Amino acid sequence: MVTAILEAVEHLREAERLGAVLTVVEGADMGQRAVVDRIDGVVAGGGAWLTAEVVSDANQLMDSEDSRTLSYGSRRVLIDVVPPPPVMLIFGAGHIAQPLSSMARLVGFKVVVADARATFATDERFPHVDELVVGWPEAVFDHVSPDARTYVVLLSHDERFETPVFRAVRGTPIRYLGAMGSRRTHAARMDRLRAEGWTETEIEEIRGPIGLDVKAKTPEETAVSILAEVIQVRYGSGSGLSLSGTDAPIHIPDQA
Repeated sequence: MVTAILEAVEHLREAERLGAVLTVVEGADMGQRAVVDRIDGVVAGGGAWLTAEVVSDANQLMDSEDSRTLSYGSRRVLIDVVPPPPVMLIFGAGHIAQPLSSMARLVGFKVVVADARATFATDERFPHVDELVVGWPEAVFDHVSPDARTYVVLLSHDERFETPVFRAVRGTPIRYLGAMGSRRTHAARMDRLRAEGWTETEIEEIRGPIGLDVKAKTPEETAVSILAEVIQVRYGSGSGLSLSGTDAPIHIPDQA
């Protein structure tokens, strides 16, 4: 049983699939475990304790990348989510892209940086990224299919760069789409998208101006602002306010 559980978890990680390890931590069947794949269902372990309700709760927690211990009668089950690494696509290899890509890697993102300007998209400036693309956005989307673990950051104001990105991600389930620029720049951007037939609902999904309001000045501070917003969107919670001014939990609760 232990070997099957370990092998199933290893497969989730190697195949970059969303899953969870379920462990009975209290009550009858304590110590029993199972591995659930978000698409394939139960792939290892199980037993009478692994009811449809438990699996349904696990699926909901996987979708929000949130691990918790839940109660089912006299049993308590730890649902420990095993998420695949999220992917950040950064378009525009300017000064903000350098600290942002580095910080995103530190918090677990796979990072792709793309820019058609060969003098900006260099290995010397981006030695830490998973992929560096010297080319237009089409060169990225030729082999990257945006999905629910994709976060797109547009740091270029060039319409020739923006337009193909917007067209490539429209209608996809990406988790985040942020675009650099002033409020005036973003207003002009929205007008262009409306002219292309984008709905107000679609436009409202674009984070622009990008980032949380921390009055950032330097490229590094701006990168912190952007990454903070990305993290907030990733977990679907948090106010973005100072913790000292709220009574909200400091971390996502692990009990329910």
